[in-house]
Amino acid sequence: VEAETKFGDPVRLPGPAGETNHLELKGRGVFVCISPWNFPLAIFTGQLAAALAAGNTVLAKPAEQSPLIASEAVKLYQEAGLPTEVLHLLPGDGGIGAALTSLPDIAGVAFTGSTEVARLINRTLAAKDGPIVPLIAETGGLNGMFVDTLALTEQVIDDAILSAFGSAGQRCSALRVLFLPEDTADKLIEGLKGAMDALALGDPSDAFTDIGPVIDAEAQAMLE
Repeated sequence: VEAETKFGDPVRLPGPAGETNHLELKGRGVFVCISPWNFPLAIFTGQLAAALAAGNTVLAKPAEQSPLIASEAVKLYQEAGLPTEVLHLLPGDGGIGAALTSLPDIAGVAFTGSTEVARLINRTLAAKDGPIVPLIAETGGLNGMFVDTLALTEQVIDDAILSAFGSAGQRCSALRVLFLPEDTADKLIEGLKGAMDALALGDPSDAFTDIGPVIDAEAQAMLE
């Protein structure tokens, strides 16, 4: 509905000086969509849906760790009637993404991932001759929780544990920094330690598991 509204007929703008101006939105061309592994379906399909609804064709590069989910999503798009020529799946490592963003004729890039890679893409696009190529980038966040002295201890502990260790902490919305008032900090920290000791690590398909494995050996090495 939003696409139909925004990309409909030209809208006449107010012109106090007497001239007539119209605003019209339309697709730009070929969009490169690069998505992460920690939301392998939601962000992958979200990028595609926005680019396609705006009238673009898409070169989709999912994270190298999650190509099968992306492949199944593309099949669903096609089964729903999307023409095969407007959406192309290009799985692979970072080299594929670098090659796609370097293509001379791309009209835009949507990227979700690390700040470091976003900067590389930005430099690549800035070095191109011709019209400016837009970059829509969502990069790593630093999620903090501020606790005041009136907060219930048990609720703070439950919320902090859920945010910090859900999905093994592998998402930008995971709690990274907890700001505690001095008056209640010691009590909260002790409670957090106890709650962390009670967390069960193991197979994520087991209902009793609280924290499953991180995505790959590289992520494990970084934590260690």
